[in-house]
Amino acid sequence: MADLPQPDPQDLQQTLREAAAGGEAAWRRIVEWFSPRIFGLLRAHCGSSDLAEEITQSTFCTLAARLDRYIETGRFEAWVFRIAMNRLRDEMRRRKRHAVPVESETLAGLAPGTTDRTDGDRPQLFHALGEAVGRLSPADRQMIELRHLGGLTFRQMAD
Repeated sequence: MADLPQPDPQDLQQTLREAAAGGEAAWRRIVEWFSPRIFGLLRAHCGSSDLAEEITQSTFCTLAARLDRYIETGRFEAWVFRIAMNRLRDEMRRRKRHAVPVESETLAGLAPGTTDRTDGDRPQLFHALGEAVGRLSPADRQMIELRHLGGLTFRQMAD
């Protein structure tokens, strides 16, 4: 996840203050920093890019409504990811269905440098990995997704 933009803690605090005051540039930075990881996490959980995009947008709407009351304590990322996961759970309850295991095609699209299908073993590996991840408990699967798709550190996940 090194290629995704990561905010500096001091820059994040300042950006959050500016966004809470209505600064458009600050909002763009927040979206740039967090939307790719939120979208990836949601897509992995629900298996649908369209639904993940919808919930990512909903997450940022919730964030916009609550940001003026948020006090930065170094846990902003955990807070944003919790909002996203709560939105997803609400939607899944509304639809009365459960998240589905990640398909191998989804995993192949997320892994860097794996779009080359000339290696005959690669699709089978992704299929096996998707099945293995699908057999994990929801809590274990969420930890893997928060770490590898969400890009959170172990400290952030613990928070």
